[in-house]
Formats: sequence, structure tokens, C-alpha cells
Amino acid sequence: MAGKISEQQLFEQLDDQAIELPSWAFGNSGTRFRVFGSAGVPRNPFEKIEDAAQVHKYSGIAPTVALHYPWDKVDSFEELRKHANGLGVELGTINSNTFQDEEYKLGSLAHRDPKVRQRAIDHHFDCIDVMNQTGSSDLKIWLADGSNYPGQDDMRTRQDNLADSLEKIYARIGSNQRLVLEYKFFEPAFYHTDVPDWGTALAQVNALGERAVVCLDTGHHAPGTNIEFIVMQLLRLGKLGSFDFNSRFYADDDLIVGAADPFQLFRIMYEVIRGGGYGAKSGVAFMLDQCHNIEDKIPGQIRSVINVQAMTARALLVDRDSLDQAQKAGDVLAANDLFMDAFYTDVRPALAKWRESKGLSPDPVEAFNSSGYLNSIAESRVGGQQAGWGA
Repeated sequence: MAGKISEQQLFEQLDDQAIELPSWAFGNSGTRFRVFGSAGVPRNPFEKIEDAAQVHKYSGIAPTVALHYPWDKVDSFEELRKHANGLGVELGTINSNTFQDEEYKLGSLAHRDPKVRQRAIDHHFDCIDVMNQTGSSDLKIWLADGSNYPGQDDMRTRQDNLADSLEKIYARIGSNQRLVLEYKFFEPAFYHTDVPDWGTALAQVNALGERAVVCLDTGHHAPGTNIEFIVMQLLRLGKLGSFDFNSRFYADDDLIVGAADPFQLFRIMYEVIRGGGYGAKSGVAFMLDQCHNIEDKIPGQIRSVINVQAMTARALLVDRDSLDQAQKAGDVLAANDLFMDAFYTDVRPALAKWRESKGLSPDPVEAFNSSGYLNSIAESRVGGQQAGWGA
């Protein structure tokens, strides 16, 4: 338990936060109907890393960049790694892709055709090779596998196929690496999805071993889902491996973190901290996963990062000793008041002071906007193919 903490203690705990950025967030993205381009969008993985480094430069808490393979395939990952290091960041999680090739129309790791399954398995072997070159510790798997119509395929057989495929991939990862399985309750499969919820993901990773864990994407739930309960349960079971932070009004809207429901983000962060999932030694990785459809990419990522930091600070301010006493006494309103007092605390002045103590601007978004970086890349990145979904 922890009671009230001082500003110095708050700052020390904030020092232990790191949020990974997704390389694809800096490319063009959109809806099913339209992708809107922006001036200065990266044309290759090296330029994506340059933009991601700007987020870390102004926020101070985004030191790694996740890659999507083969979207971020380069001739030399060693050169990409050196490029990142020269900009003050590291390469992080490797995300696989088995949802865009024609062969995967009816599935990948869960497909009924063993040749298709092997193709998908081999792709993950390639991802592990990339991990060995980049120094990444996590292989993150999200599958579009499922069906659209009752009777289209046998759901149980697909689960067996998936388990067999994951077992082969898990056997290939190194002793210092993890398999992180993500879930999503629908889309693009609408009748059933092969990994639709945390229970299915948990069942699959439990069968693999201790280095197989679950990724929780905060946008991958139906409206009204108590996401913080899922966070608590996975932490309780020692199987929460990572977060993909974003925000949604309906489902997987991929909005800036905290845009739709800041209180939900606060509740999630409280359970993360209460459950031992916070900090570098916890084994729980924080990552953003969102698409900036109409807003500029870099300030959108900065805003997401500082939103997570703000709700982390508020969650750290919960007087857990007093809260525990109120809960044990059955004092419903007192317990709720303690919780809400922390949520309503304006932590912006404290965070500004924390940033200044690190030699950062107290307002990261304003500082970036004033830097002229967006204008400079709009002028220099002319010609070539802008990065987007699939590249």
C-alpha cells in the first residue's frame, strides 16, 4: 500500500515511465473510404524514425519505436538501428503482418490449409530474424483471422490450428524474447474472430509458456466493457505483457489516447500501478497504437504520450492507504471520494515542473509547433512514395 506521496516521490516515479511509439503512426492513414495525405509524411522507415525521435525530444518519455514487418523492411536493420541511436531512440517491438496478402483471405495462422499456415509461420520466423538484428525483445501478433458467416468454417479446428502455429513460432523465439498475442473482438471478421477477447488470448498463451503474454489494445473492446477489470485480471495472473494505447467512442477508432474517456484511462492506470504493472522492471510494455487521420502525426503522438503521463500522475496520487481503510470499512462514498479526488487533481503544473527539471519545455506540443520541424519536412520530403498502410 502507499499513502499520499510528495511531489519529489511523484517525480521519481514518473522517471520510470517509457511509452513506445508505432512507426506506422507517422504515415498516412484513414478510414475505409479515404486516406488523407499530409505534407512531409515519411517516405521510408528512416524518416519515420526521425519523426518518432521528435516525440521523444519534446516529451522525454518515448525512447523506443516499434516496427511493422514488412512495412518497415529495409536493406540493413543494423543501419536503421544506428540511425535510431543517433537520434536518441531505440528500436522496439516487431509487429507481424498476416492480413494483407491474398493468401490470407480466409485466415493465416488459423487457416484450414496447412500450406497457408506454414507461410504465415515462416513470416513470423522472418520477424524473429529481424528481432535478432534490432535487439527487440517482443514479437507482437495480431490476427485478422475469423469468418463472416455461420458454417463458413469450423471454429474449433481453427483454434487447434492456431494453437499449433503459435507453438511452432514460440519454439523459435530466443530466451530473452517474448511472444505477445493481441486480441480484437471483431473486424475484419464479423461472425467470429479467432482471437476475439482476453480469455481466448490467455488460453492460447498459457498453453505456450511463461514467455508468452497478452497485449491489451484499449480500443479493441465493445462500448461499456470494463477494461480496467481485464487489466487487473491479467496482472493478477502474470500474463499482461503490453498495452496498445488509443481511444475509441465505438470500437477501434484509433483516436488520440484519452480523447474519448480520460476517466477510463485514469482507471486503467490505477489498476496498472496497483497491480505492479508500472515501471521498467514490471515486464509490462506501454505502446501507442493509433492512426492520425486528419491531424498532424507528430503533435498527435506527443499529445497521446503526455495524456498517458498525466493520467499516470493522477493515478499515482491516489491515497491507497486511506482508500484501503475506507474499502475495509464499507464506506462507499468515502472510498469513491478518495478515488475521484485524485482524478480531478490538476497535474499540469507538476508535469510542467517535471519537464523543466529534465531540461524540457513545460509545454511539449507548443515547443514542437514552434520548432519549425513540420515546415522543414514539408519542404525537404518532396517526391517519392509517402508511407501509409502497407508501407
